[in-house]
Amino acid sequence: MGRMAPRLGRYLMSGRQPGPDGIAVVDKEAGWTSHDVVAKARGVLGTRKVGHSGTLDPDATGVLVLGVGRATRLLRFLTLLPKIYRCQILLGTETSTLDASGEVVAEHDMSTVRLDQVEDAAKGFVGDISQVPPMVSAIKVEGRRLYEIAREGGEVERAARPVTVYRFDITGTDDPGVYEAVVECSAGTYVRSLAADLGTALGGGAHLDGLRRLSVGPFSDAEATSVEKIDLLPMAEAFRGREGVLVDEDVAGDVAHGKVMDLGRLGVAGNGPWPVHATDGSLIAVYEPHGERAKPAVVLVG
Repeated sequence: MGRMAPRLGRYLMSGRQPGPDGIAVVDKEAGWTSHDVVAKARGVLGTRKVGHSGTLDPDATGVLVLGVGRATRLLRFLTLLPKIYRCQILLGTETSTLDASGEVVAEHDMSTVRLDQVEDAAKGFVGDISQVPPMVSAIKVEGRRLYEIAREGGEVERAARPVTVYRFDITGTDDPGVYEAVVECSAGTYVRSLAADLGTALGGGAHLDGLRRLSVGPFSDAEATSVEKIDLLPMAEAFRGREGVLVDEDVAGDVAHGKVMDLGRLGVAGNGPWPVHATDGSLIAVYEPHGERAKPAVVLVG
């Protein structure tokens, strides 16, 4: 990487508050809420500016991506990334929460269901589908989260939402009626609903257990750490694997001022968003389309 240009260096230093900035990939433990992880990370890192990019249920484990400091402003881009999950699907039993934490509400004899039938049924959910969010989700209806209503024993009508399932792989286990699944899906997909709907498609019911998020976009559980041992990555890692643009000092000065620019001056093309880097490789902004031009979605300097 080259040495930072003096003019941009002044922008980077002006108005900056002390504190860490970056992305962290945490392996969430079972029993922790996503907010618990954020609260712990605030203590570990010594800053209150910590957020996460997508809620994991308390019983679930796996990848939770955190934004720290200025990187909290990048979380909206990470939230939209596709996810991969691994879980078990238990045929024959429906629960109030669609997973193992709920009360049994119905039982079905599905002892004759074969692995090939489960595989074929799972294929029917691959692609663009409509999914009704479960009552235990955090979606708000008339100002209240669904799980709050569910805790009071209530239920409200929920509109189906479009989601995409890219992969729904099924593997048999040594336990009859228990199948391991790997699901690759778009943001906003409820895997517990997928498990329950699979049971219904097979003529009975099912629920989910042992949910683990294996990855969020390019961030996998292989690199995830415990929240106590956070490894803070540079902010530029928020756009890992995505093409960005390296700008010179003059353009970087306009970026720092949040100017709307012609695509040619910024050096970008396509649909965006476009991560913008200084000559030293540091992320200084994210731009997005604005008609035939580009406008700043997030400016991280100045």
